[in-house]
Amino acid sequence: MRLTMLCATAAEGRHDQVFGDGALSHRDRRELMTARAALPPYSLAFRAPTVRCAQIAEALAVEATPEYALRDLDYGTWDGRPLREIAAEDPYGLSTWLTDPDAAPHGGESVGRLCRRTAAWMESLPAGMGSVLAITEGSVIRAALVHALSVPARSFWHLEVPPFSAVTLALHDGHWTARLGRLTAPQHREPTDGSASVAVLTRRATPRQMCLTGRA
Repeated sequence: MRLTMLCATAAEGRHDQVFGDGALSHRDRRELMTARAALPPYSLAFRAPTVRCAQIAEALAVEATPEYALRDLDYGTWDGRPLREIAAEDPYGLSTWLTDPDAAPHGGESVGRLCRRTAAWMESLPAGMGSVLAITEGSVIRAALVHALSVPARSFWHLEVPPFSAVTLALHDGHWTARLGRLTAPQHREPTDGSASVAVLTRRATPRQMCLTGRA
């Protein structure tokens, strides 16, 4: 089985980042529309039940079924609020949330719970489904990598998933592999310095190797 997860979340950790759902910018819509041809083949498509993921599916002309299990992490009282505001108002709570996967200072969902929820959805997919496309949030993709690579939930924040990146998880003989690339328009040029444009992870990757990087 091959599961390709397209990241709908804007770059995380930015000073102006806002927790929760949000609409795509006109620029993002235009870029996605030009990148339709870069989508990998799939037999079934799902999306998170958010405005952002619905707009991405529309821009890519993908008929994706809303899947509640692919919803973003529940940010509780932080939902809709900017990161800089939370950092100023509750620095201890934010620090705890970023270091303890079982902490939920916002009153919402902990990272650990998100990881368990995502793992349960992955395990529910029948092996004979072939190639599956899932348009979802970066938090869900991190949780999927935690499960696929069999690493502790505390590794969640060490996994970098860039905006509009496509993480492909493949299951072979009980072992997962993960490949990260970026959804780009056909005119995209490959690096000329001989370096690879994607990073490949295996289930036995070390914590240092687990930090995914990709080229735009």
